[in-house]
Amino acid sequence: MRPYDFSSDRDKREAFIARHGALKKDRSSWVTHWTDLSKHILPRNGRFFTSDRNRTGSDRYNKIYDNTATRALRTLGAGMQAGATNPGRPWFKLTTSDPDLGKYHPVRSWLDDCVERMQRVFSKSNTYRALHQMYEELGTFGTSVSIVLPDFNNVIHHYPVVCGEYALQQDYQGNIIGCYREFEKTVGETVKEFGLKNCSVAVRDQWKSRQLENAVKILHVIEPRADQERDPDNPSSEHMPFKSCYMEMGGDDDKLLRESGFKRFPVLAPRWSVAGGDVYGTSPGMEALGDVRQLQQEQLRKGQGIDYMVRPPLQVPSQLKDRESELFPGGLNYVDPGTMLPYDQVTAGGGVRSAFDVNIDLNHLLADIQDVRERIRSSFYADLFLMLSMAGPNTRMTATEVAERHEEKLLALGPVLERLHNEMLQPLIDITFDSMMEAGMLPPPPDELAGQDLTIEFVSILAQAQRAVGSNSVDRFMGNVMQISQIRPDVLDKVNFDKWTDQYSMMLGIDTDLIVPEADVNALRKARAQAEAAQAQAALSKDQASAAKDMGSVKTDERNPVADALTSGVEPGAEEVL
Repeated sequence: MRPYDFSSDRDKREAFIARHGALKKDRSSWVTHWTDLSKHILPRNGRFFTSDRNRTGSDRYNKIYDNTATRALRTLGAGMQAGATNPGRPWFKLTTSDPDLGKYHPVRSWLDDCVERMQRVFSKSNTYRALHQMYEELGTFGTSVSIVLPDFNNVIHHYPVVCGEYALQQDYQGNIIGCYREFEKTVGETVKEFGLKNCSVAVRDQWKSRQLENAVKILHVIEPRADQERDPDNPSSEHMPFKSCYMEMGGDDDKLLRESGFKRFPVLAPRWSVAGGDVYGTSPGMEALGDVRQLQQEQLRKGQGIDYMVRPPLQVPSQLKDRESELFPGGLNYVDPGTMLPYDQVTAGGGVRSAFDVNIDLNHLLADIQDVRERIRSSFYADLFLMLSMAGPNTRMTATEVAERHEEKLLALGPVLERLHNEMLQPLIDITFDSMMEAGMLPPPPDELAGQDLTIEFVSILAQAQRAVGSNSVDRFMGNVMQISQIRPDVLDKVNFDKWTDQYSMMLGIDTDLIVPEADVNALRKARAQAEAAQAQAALSKDQASAAKDMGSVKTDERNPVADALTSGVEPGAEEVL
């Protein structure tokens, strides 16, 4: 056995092909399930063969007689987009591991400026379009993949990968660390992207003969680079922690189309839910697949029943066998008088009539169809995202009832949202931040941030709603305290209103700029106390001066209240002596 040469393209190709085959073998148990999901929910998604590109024809839609599942999935995708990554409002912010440092104005101002610039990058690039597609793939297949690569014009660009194109590998801790993508490009696209000299002889020949639309199978490998393959002191892309290699599948040359690398894993591979050590995730679509199949079957049977009633099979006189007959409403068919019999008589020469009486009651079938539809909508959380709109204008709910309904539904989405934060949104923010720093699109950080780690805090509608679940108990507590304070005012001494304000604002995701820092609050209270003390002293001095003035204006030789007060206690007759 020859030794493995890490610098040889031939050995790299052989290693990639062997590893890709092993990953596809591990993935094979999922493909049948994914194919079924694609046919019943998202017919145009799914590339389980490289030749499926632009060839998933209309025959796939023949499996869908009722599109309830597809519409529920659209609601899920739109709801996740609006709730977790709404393009119209901030859905994340940067902070520091030191809370006091994060409140320091120069640091807070720089962090807010970075967030604003990153949001502009997301809006300018195809980020939100890619995220919406990923939400739909997650809801159907349980796993979605997007490769985020640097872009000269938009800083970053997403390359969404549909189900079936990718094979993933994970590490011992269950984190996705590798992605093998098999796809097709035309000869013209391949030469433009990788250069004619890097292509195989077959592709170069097709290019020279102008066969530019022929398909070329390409394998893109993104995985950690082995320590033997890299020099940590070499800053070039060929020695970065993650390798990125393109190669032709079945190419006749022992070379790669391109090899580069990344400092950070550039693949977003979130999963809706993961069972045990599985590489791929489970989804609401998998949960609802049985109901979706049942719904299609019931709709088919309902249509057949209606057809039997509207256009039943007929018994036709044999005399009309070789004659042109009009069996549509208003049609005329000529029959000899001897063969025309009453409709309720059955003879060999009778008139046109139904082969059997068709009287199907569809009410039970329609009721079950409605029940199945509700189960499908519930599986895709459509009832959560459309809860208030589906309640109707005549439905009256108190604020407490609305909060309780939200709390019940959001508890089910909590683990999913946490996984999406860890496996999709946080890596996306890290990749974008690094790309903007390398491009010089972020201002220099304050000196106070030297050596400090930045953290991400999600403030989307769903993230805030998850935190706001705990606010219901706080509301009940404060409501009871305020009621008791009407009887026992001193009970308010047990409540720390400053802490209540800070904690409640965090639960609701209130912008920190709306909360006055504690130091400023203390200074404000001190100034107010000093002003009140000065005002009280001034009022006291004014009262004393007024009393002294009144004392100076009293006439003691006349009868008056002051004189009486001054002479009180003097023995009778003493005033004459005076």
